Amino acid sequence: MKIGLDMMGGDFAPLEAVKGLQLFLSSQEEAPANVFLFGDEAQVRPLLEEHQVPLDRVTVVHTPQVIGMHEHPTKALKEKQQSSITVGFHFLASGKIDAFISAGNTGAMLVGACYSLKSIEGVLRPTISTIIPKEDGKTGLLLDVGLNADCKPENLNQFALLGSLYAKHILGIEQPRVGLINIGEEEGKGNILAQATYPLLKENNQINFVGNVEGRDVFIDSADVMVCEGFTGNIILKLAESLYDITQRKSIEHEYFDRFNFENYGGTPVLGINKPVIIGHGISHAKAFKNMLSLSSKMINSNLFEQMQQAFAPSALS
Repeated sequence: MKIGLDMMGGDFAPLEAVKGLQLFLSSQEEAPANVFLFGDEAQVRPLLEEHQVPLDRVTVVHTPQVIGMHEHPTKALKEKQQSSITVGFHFLASGKIDAFISAGNTGAMLVGACYSLKSIEGVLRPTISTIIPKEDGKTGLLLDVGLNADCKPENLNQFALLGSLYAKHILGIEQPRVGLINIGEEEGKGNILAQATYPLLKENNQINFVGNVEGRDVFIDSADVMVCEGFTGNIILKLAESLYDITQRKSIEHEYFDRFNFENYGGTPVLGINKPVIIGHGISHAKAFKNMLSLSSKMINSNLFEQMQQAFAPSALS
């Protein structure tokens, strides 16, 4: 197993990436054979030595260029061929690594994931999701959360299937319940998109559809996988993130609100492509990098991608 890590992505790179790498390697009983580190070798190597990262467990790939957080994604990927993100995707596409992680330019990561790698055959659009902490201690999944601001009903139907497979094989939810984010519980509620999506989800025998879920249901145990277009999903995501920020500013301590700390989950995977690509928050610290590495390891070791390929095969969809 070979995991690629962008050492230059994020506001606190490369220090926090190194610290997260050290936490990950020290926590693994059977660590991956190699972690490929893409970044400026002059900056990365002294930090590896300082934080006692075992050098026999990593391979440093020198990349002298960095794609800044505010650069145009497509232009930067094209013009900066020696950047950590560009080279990382080249290694992933060519099979030199099995997964790629970055807390750098989100747009560049999304463009790289969609154009450097092939989507799973049958998938119309890849999607991104976020973990939703439930009040009763369980975990939910919300998608899309920003990659697809405008969608067709067929897209949401596919997101439901992708989310169900991820919830089952990565989150360990045996029979995930799928809910459609809407403004009412009754069938026929909502805008044109929601009204057209409902019957598709209802007829989809590959998922466990439980109907509409409202905003008040997001944080309670009404559904395990909640589906919407990226515009709505991103608003819910940012609202959820603000809950944790507010509790920190007001010194409110509660185990439930602590679960809204994004660092507990590391980053979000791009679902619908053939290999694990995980995108982290720009303000990621060591804990987030450690958890992104753990998630990538879990995705590589699972049969998630084989299950997705089978689910979208023509014979499964007919």
